[in-house]
Amino acid sequence: MGVAAMLFGAAVLPLSMAFAQSGPAPTGAKPFLTVDGKAPLVLGHRGLPGLVPEETEASYDLAAALGTDALEEDLHLTKDCVLVVRHNPWLSDNTNIAEVAKTNAAVAARKRTVPGVRVKAPSATGVPADYLTDLSDQADPKSVLKSLIVDGEDHTNDWSISDFTMAELKQWIGGTTYDAANERPKVFNGKLPIISFQDVIDIAKVKSKETGRSILVYPETKNPTWNNAQAIANGCGAAGSRPLEDALIKIIGDNGLNTKDAPILVQSFEPGSLKYMRSHGLQTRQVQLVDGNGIDFKTGKVLLNNITNSRPFDWTVAGDARLYDAMLTPEGLAEIKTYAEGIGPWKAYIVPLKIAPWKDSNADGTPYKGSTPEASTQDATSLVADAHKLGLFVHVFTFRNEKKYLAADYRGDPSLEYLKFYRLGVDGVFSDFTYTGVAARAAYLRELGW
Repeated sequence: MGVAAMLFGAAVLPLSMAFAQSGPAPTGAKPFLTVDGKAPLVLGHRGLPGLVPEETEASYDLAAALGTDALEEDLHLTKDCVLVVRHNPWLSDNTNIAEVAKTNAAVAARKRTVPGVRVKAPSATGVPADYLTDLSDQADPKSVLKSLIVDGEDHTNDWSISDFTMAELKQWIGGTTYDAANERPKVFNGKLPIISFQDVIDIAKVKSKETGRSILVYPETKNPTWNNAQAIANGCGAAGSRPLEDALIKIIGDNGLNTKDAPILVQSFEPGSLKYMRSHGLQTRQVQLVDGNGIDFKTGKVLLNNITNSRPFDWTVAGDARLYDAMLTPEGLAEIKTYAEGIGPWKAYIVPLKIAPWKDSNADGTPYKGSTPEASTQDATSLVADAHKLGLFVHVFTFRNEKKYLAADYRGDPSLEYLKFYRLGVDGVFSDFTYTGVAARAAYLRELGW
């Protein structure tokens, strides 16, 4: 019995809920506010990690069964230069590797224990003046294989995905839940093997045929600066090359997907990654992701005050002091338009969250920071309209069902959050719970008279 049948039984969703839009608009139906005039997409964020370990075959199978429009995945390069699907390149928090290491000496021996070293960062308000790097020996490019510092974030005493071949990962390591891990089912933890990007492409092809609808693949070049340094040290490319992007361009071409209308979208947080692929023959639609590292619940502003999430890491390495919010100015959006067809902003850039009245301290005198369930949504920004004016679509991340991710005025009901964003005209939502996004979209279609 498959995972979908085990969790839901044979009848997963009515067909009317699994399809967003088919045929001409009914008489009197209101138009969609998306840039292409079509229904917004529900994007299976790492498959369906709300129910099964993310970025596994079962996660993608289940997302497809529950009506997703896309299978989203993060890409890294293995030791033998294969594109592998996994969210984080350090493995202890999204796989069972720590348990495996207890009985597998080869795995245990590959834990990275060498400390990183600090280098200066470009100055910007609120951002640290220096950051860690795993180039522990400035004269030896292969020294990056000893430490585990990813985009300035310290993961010393953990395992790196780039120290294992694809065969080893599949044979030894199983995926686990990650976000909200303590609230999500654990029954499949460690029982579902890590898979390759080719595996996901194959799943999308099979599920598209089975369901009768086109299911996209939505790969992200994850941590490109870090991945390329690792890959070069592993012999996957020459000094100064970009093995991660080159491997992605090749596999897209090998699968007949290198056209603008192919069922694929390519995304990255690093502009340099997208610009490189566009200039090296990639014809697919591209998406510039826009991150933040928290919310100032007193002002409603997105926080941009750490090395890892405040700016693209290739900007940090290049000495560019701009932060992610520079991408969302008219000039920033215009620049994105030169190499991408869409943006993928964090949802707080579109619907700010704020706590009012604000208090400065808790009862015990410690500083009060607040939390999402205590905050209320504010008036939407102009970002969706600004992007649409330039012909850029907007895919927003990430929608989750757990109460801790939901603002107070959603009253614990995740469908209310989806509806708010659908009504604002977003073109797609990255969802950890495909079935909730699909059901909310069905309600939205009924609201418009479809």
